[in-house]
Amino acid sequence: MAACGLDFGTSNTTLGLNGPAGPHLAPVEGDAVTVPSAIFYPRITAPVIGRAAMAAYVSGEQGRLMRALKSVLGSALVDETTAVGRTRVTFRKVIGAYIAEVKRRGEMKADAPLDQVVLGRPVHFVDGDAAGDARAQDVLGDVAREIGFSDISFQFEPIAAALDYERQVNGEELALIADIGGGTSDFSIVRIGPERRNKPDRADDILANDGVRIGGTDFDRALSLGMVMPLLGHGSPMKRQGLSAPASLFQDLATWSSINRLYDPRVHRSIREMERESARPELIRRLAHVVSEERGHTLAMAAEEAKIAVSEDGQTAIDLAWLEPALAVGIVHDDLVTHTDTLSGRIARRITQCLKEAGVKASDIDALFLTGGSTRLAHVRSAIVAMAPQARIVAGDTFGSVGTGLAVEAGRRYGR
Repeated sequence: MAACGLDFGTSNTTLGLNGPAGPHLAPVEGDAVTVPSAIFYPRITAPVIGRAAMAAYVSGEQGRLMRALKSVLGSALVDETTAVGRTRVTFRKVIGAYIAEVKRRGEMKADAPLDQVVLGRPVHFVDGDAAGDARAQDVLGDVAREIGFSDISFQFEPIAAALDYERQVNGEELALIADIGGGTSDFSIVRIGPERRNKPDRADDILANDGVRIGGTDFDRALSLGMVMPLLGHGSPMKRQGLSAPASLFQDLATWSSINRLYDPRVHRSIREMERESARPELIRRLAHVVSEERGHTLAMAAEEAKIAVSEDGQTAIDLAWLEPALAVGIVHDDLVTHTDTLSGRIARRITQCLKEAGVKASDIDALFLTGGSTRLAHVRSAIVAMAPQARIVAGDTFGSVGTGLAVEAGRRYGR
């Protein structure tokens, strides 16, 4: 029997173990220690997860892709069903199938059954809804129990990241931990240091936790709505004066967790009716093609890849020739900022609340520890850094700090 830390993320998942050399991330997809939080259900064979799931979808294999699974926790979607081949399954069961496979792979690397787990969780699964937040944790705990974990506990993801960072420090520090992931942005203010590492109770060291349900998938969504969806008719006029194409379809198509809702005959019929009533029917025909061919995730992947490319290179283009010959959209950094700057501002403002809760000033922060994929976005990073300008910037393992820290916590709680 063995214990592990499991960071089930909106975009990626990691599993941390303890060994003779200390806490480490287990390879969970080939040699990779991260596995995309995606599952693909082929029409006939067993489901596949991670990069294999994405590859199956991109190759055109018939089936159903689901990604950003964590985002349904705390929402009514978790108990809704979705079509998988000729049957329907709940999203709760889908999440269970995904985590069960990650657990199985972890057990192969540990060469032992994994029966104890510390699960990472955001500070808030759901903003401003304590009951919904509690339900989300309960669902995740129930799923973990159903797939074979017998001893289940939780730790805030930014606290886990702090435990990973603490392994590196040689002196006492007041650290602001910023974990900007795929679905949420979470902050903790923590006292860390070599003499604190082995304390059995760290409650007094944790001065504040706060967060907001904004993450990388929200940036994908905003960029898609601003740059891609207008090519499919978003915001286009209807024949009836003063009316625009209904926004809800485009919002669902730009949202990872809602895309599969559109693959329903009733939605197809409503899009065809919209085309007849549209003043720009050629745009709506593109929308109809995307939905009828179940290519919504293709657009979502393209928006995500464009976000990353623009952040790294300053510009990119999304090739949509599969939808219509020569169709493409160019995107530069100013476009990314224009469509997502409100999100980055909301993320940064949570730091003010966190400092207030901790009873400290920005100038008191010794180190700002950054982790999570969305810290790679330059304008997000700049907005966060501006809130603690005197702090030393420490770049953590972008996708691995939380999982490693959860392994540290598992070792502390379960002794293995």
